Amino acid sequence: MILGKVVGTVVCNKKNDSISGARYLLIDKCNQQCVTKGDYLVALDLVSAGNGEMVIISESSSARETEDTFNKPVDALIVGIVDLIDENETIVYKK
Repeated sequence: MILGKVVGTVVCNKKNDSISGARYLLIDKCNQQCVTKGDYLVALDLVSAGNGEMVIISESSSARETEDTFNKPVDALIVGIVDLIDENETIVYKK
């Protein structure tokens, strides 16, 4: 799993994933405090994440194990929106 911040939307008029209503977001990988790294990826959004939100990303074959993505050409999938991160009993991120 990877943490990332939603920084934009990717729009394509042609795609080959056969997922109806698919929405792709531009993600900048980040640390647990939501400090971005300048390392971008495009992820399929099935949880309705919004711009600026910290999300959890699943990559590679794990991204193709949901009902919506099984055997589809998906490499990165947003699987959660982060509300809070507690590291060593200290809150380091809060939405």
